[in-house]
Parts: sequence; C-alpha cells; structure tokens
Amino acid sequence: MGALQGGLTVLSSATGALLRRLVLALPIGFVAVFLLAPLAFTFVVSFWRRAGLKMVPALTLESYTSFFGGVRLLVLERSLLIAAEATAISLIIAYPIAWFLAVKASPMARRLVLSVITVPFLINYIVRTFAWTWLLDRNGPVNGLLLWLGFADQPISWLLYSNFAVFVGLISSYMPFMIFPLWLAIDNIDWRLHEASWMLGAGPLRTFLRITLPLSLPGVFAAAIFGFVGCFGESAVPVIMGGVGYQLVGNDITSTLDVLNYPLAAAISSVVVWVMLLLLTCWFVLFDIRAFLGKILLWRA
Repeated sequence: MGALQGGLTVLSSATGALLRRLVLALPIGFVAVFLLAPLAFTFVVSFWRRAGLKMVPALTLESYTSFFGGVRLLVLERSLLIAAEATAISLIIAYPIAWFLAVKASPMARRLVLSVITVPFLINYIVRTFAWTWLLDRNGPVNGLLLWLGFADQPISWLLYSNFAVFVGLISSYMPFMIFPLWLAIDNIDWRLHEASWMLGAGPLRTFLRITLPLSLPGVFAAAIFGFVGCFGESAVPVIMGGVGYQLVGNDITSTLDVLNYPLAAAISSVVVWVMLLLLTCWFVLFDIRAFLGKILLWRA
C-alpha cells in the first residue's frame, strides 16, 4: 500500500512538472515564433545585397558601411541624444509622481491616479499626437492663453514644428509608462530604514539621497529603458510635430523602406535592436529582477 501511494505521489509530481513545462512552453514558443524569428530574419537580411527592386542573398557589409559611413550616422547620433534628453526630462517628471503615489497617496487615490494615467492610452497615440499640433499651433489654445496672459505680444512659432514640439510629443507619449516601474520600486522599499535614518539625525534630503534613491535605482533604470527605447525608435512624433525634414532613426528606417532598400532598413533596425539589447543586458547585470518586481512576486510565496 505504501509503495502504491509512493508511486502515485511520484506520478502526480511528474504530471505537475510536465504541466508547468507546457504552460511555460506556450509563451516561450509565442515569443520565439513572433518576435525572435522575425528579428533573426531581419539581422540576416541586413547582410544581403540590393538588386534593383529585389534582394539577393549574400554575405556583405554594404548596408552597414552605407549606414555608418554616411549622413545616416548623424541621424543615429541625433536620435540617441534626443532620446536620452527626453528620457531624462521624463524621469524628472515621473519620479515625484511615483514617489507621491507610493508614499503619500491613499490606496483609493493611488488607484484613481494610475487609472487616469492609463486612460489616454485608450486613444490611438497618433490621434493624441495630432491633438498636440492643434494645441501648440500659432492659432491654438496655448498661444491664445499666452497672448491673453500677456506673456507674448504675438503667437510663438517655435511651439510647433521644432525640437520643443518633438520633446513634448515624446515625453507625453512615454513618460506615463515610466511611472509604473518607478512606483513599484519605491513602493517596495522598507520604510523602517527611513525611520532609522531620521532617528540618527539625517534630514529628508540626505535620507532621500542615501536610502530612497539608491533602493529605487532598479525602477529608475527600468523606467529609463522604457522611455529611451520608445523615444529612440519613434517615427510618428518627429514627422507630425517636427515637420517635414525632421529625421530621427525611426523616420530613417521608414524612408529607407519607401525606396525598397530592405537590406539597409534591416541594418538600421538591427543597430537599433542591439542598442536596446545592450540596455536590457546592463539592467539584468546590474540589478536583481526581484528587486524591481518586488510585490508582484509575492503571490508565489
């Protein structure tokens, strides 16, 4: 009887392990088929040669040489700079909001604010971007308000179709995404450390710099990745809010596809993907993912 029960226990354990593997295989298979395989094919195509309106399988670095040796490299450098600046500004805006939600806001207020933040994403982001062009236009509400308040004698033209407009579009599109990882990281901090710091005579600023900020760095880095990756690969905002001729790397890929130069477009896309993978690798190396996910993993306990 004991042997039978032992056999049933082993069988049940083996069945459970098999079911867990099958459940894990579904998302892994989905990612492999619909994400990794297209990325791998894009990387392979980047070494092919363009022949008229077609591609010829080859093993050449022509596309990468054309990219790194031409004006497109300047577009890449500009895209990196603008993405980094937009990400930094977004962090400055998002961090206080996340800190307030984690420390000061009541559970009801927290749910309300997080819901309000997600509501705009129910609208297509291109529509939201076009709404900004109306707001920032010379005859739009923003210029009208500035004229009414006396801050300007005539409509301000650089509010739209400029670097400022592109930053507004990028920050409004991706900053809300950054609030969530920051909130998770700050909410997971053991606030008894703050109490101990205050008992030892440290002020609020010193406590923030020595405890809150270092312990929230996993969330800061995750938020920076979310913001930077989105801004770096953006193609619609520069065209709509930057105007004709405003080029970032996302527009460069689109314009290259328009002339059917698929190997070059694949090479540019591969460079963008490698930059993103480098950032993700840094995050995984520098931080324990459990420090970021925190309470999300508590359901497993």
